[in-house]
Amino acid sequence: MADTTNTNKLTVKTFLNNILAGTATGIIVGLIPNAVVSAILKLFGQNSVTASINQALLIFQCATPLLIGALIAIQFKMVPLDVAIVGAAAYVGSGVTKFVPQIVNPATKAQGVFVSAGTGDLINTMITAGLAVGLLLMVGQRFGSVKIVAAPIVVGGGAGWIGMMILPYVSKITTWLGSVINSFTNLQPILMCILISCMFAILIISPISTVAIGMAIQLNGLSAGAAAMGVAATTLVLVVHSWRTNKSGVTIAIALGAMKMMMPNLFRHPVIVLPTLITAALSAIPVALFHVSGTPASAGFGLVGLVGPLASLDAGKASINIVMALIVWIVFPVLVAMVCRFLFEKVFHVYDEKVAFAYLGE
Repeated sequence: MADTTNTNKLTVKTFLNNILAGTATGIIVGLIPNAVVSAILKLFGQNSVTASINQALLIFQCATPLLIGALIAIQFKMVPLDVAIVGAAAYVGSGVTKFVPQIVNPATKAQGVFVSAGTGDLINTMITAGLAVGLLLMVGQRFGSVKIVAAPIVVGGGAGWIGMMILPYVSKITTWLGSVINSFTNLQPILMCILISCMFAILIISPISTVAIGMAIQLNGLSAGAAAMGVAATTLVLVVHSWRTNKSGVTIAIALGAMKMMMPNLFRHPVIVLPTLITAALSAIPVALFHVSGTPASAGFGLVGLVGPLASLDAGKASINIVMALIVWIVFPVLVAMVCRFLFEKVFHVYDEKVAFAYLGE
């Protein structure tokens, strides 16, 4: 069997870049089908066909950690066996499937069932996948002819178990960030909206789940509207900077909700936060002025499936109508993003968008 990769040429920077690139692509594959199709299916109402399709897409979405692990392994040019091992370990460590002892299994009447939901903890998914890759690189061909039996047990099972053990501690990062964001809700409305919008604008291109934070701290009303606006602002900034830089498929994926595919860019070119934060901050002002509201469920979605705008139409005051929503959610952020692009690239030469915003997942 071929060697996994050439460890002599592998540096820490390359190792981390491979993990980020694999994660970015895995997120697109795992999240886009549900994000796109579920929004379309809403137009057809609730029936058995749309319900079954939605269920299939949600189950597909639960496989996101598995896809991330496999694609990370592919970044290291690993052989199929190692790709499967890393993918399985990442799935286990993500926490997307958990044992819930409080629920009785209806089939066996035994206490406890395994429940899958969401996409798991992306940070822990990356850590577990990185650990599995590291172990495979260290072990190499030392298992010899029994690798097909020993490697899944020792590396796959071992890395997955370690991922499960550290998951509660890694998840505290999300809890801590939620507490910080929750403290902003006690501030003056405009300042609160700006801070929350900026936080969510950065989190949507990080391994942290904005949806998880929004639900965990139960952001509601104005704070939920600001959070959704931060996600929307990032989406539009990335689209504005991407449509001349990347393939059309990449830009469309970003517009449909795959903002996390730009995570490698955030770590390699942190300057991309500059137009993102300014657009998020300025776009948050109309949120406070016109009381653009939201719900805990809409806080982390932004423009994905039009969840943020629709929530603001349902929960907002009388001043929020369709025209105002279009201006607040689309027109104003796009104008700010375009001005930022012109100033930072053409006038001040802070960055070259064809470098800073070029998709790095391939």
